[in-house]
Amino acid sequence: MNILIACEYSGTVRDAFARQGHNAVSCDLLPSDSGGHHIIGDVRDLLDGEWDMLIAFPPCTYLCSMGIWWNHKRPERWPLTDKALEFFMELYNAPIPQIAVENPIGIISTRFRKPDCITQPWHHGEAFNKATCLWLKNLPPLQPTKIVDKGEFYTKANGTRMAKWSHIQSGTNKEKRARIASKTFQGIAEAMADQWGNLPSQLSLL
Repeated sequence: MNILIACEYSGTVRDAFARQGHNAVSCDLLPSDSGGHHIIGDVRDLLDGEWDMLIAFPPCTYLCSMGIWWNHKRPERWPLTDKALEFFMELYNAPIPQIAVENPIGIISTRFRKPDCITQPWHHGEAFNKATCLWLKNLPPLQPTKIVDKGEFYTKANGTRMAKWSHIQSGTNKEKRARIASKTFQGIAEAMADQWGNLPSQLSLL
């Protein structure tokens, strides 16, 4: 299959599909962190290509729950949320038979609809907690492959309980934390390739 991985510079999902023998191409405004077929540019310029599947990871800064929390404190951010949601919908409505668009829990559930699937790294063999929402078109929800422990948590001064993994790996470096948070966990990437890369071809006709 010809598979376009949108808004990915890590190559994690692209390479998982490539190992299955697919022609997987990633696209992002940033260069790829690894080798492989990667296009630097605006993915919207590629959506009319001959793709069988699109898996997209649009930025969540203005769409996630924390982003909306900041909007209420800084209302000037709301137009950026509207623009981010417009981009999300362009990806979801792309003329490609099978589509998955990822984002965290946030405003998409109320502005569009609830996700078709919410999966976690700990559903797929990695002891980390990070809810990953997927809006799907002609693709089945991901099924857990290996349930493990949810990983460590810590409690902030305001009483909020947070997953500990991203802060341990990045400390107080916001840019580094953002890069870590944007990368798909390997177990989820492998689950996508294993479960979606081997579907009957007639599913794309649904």
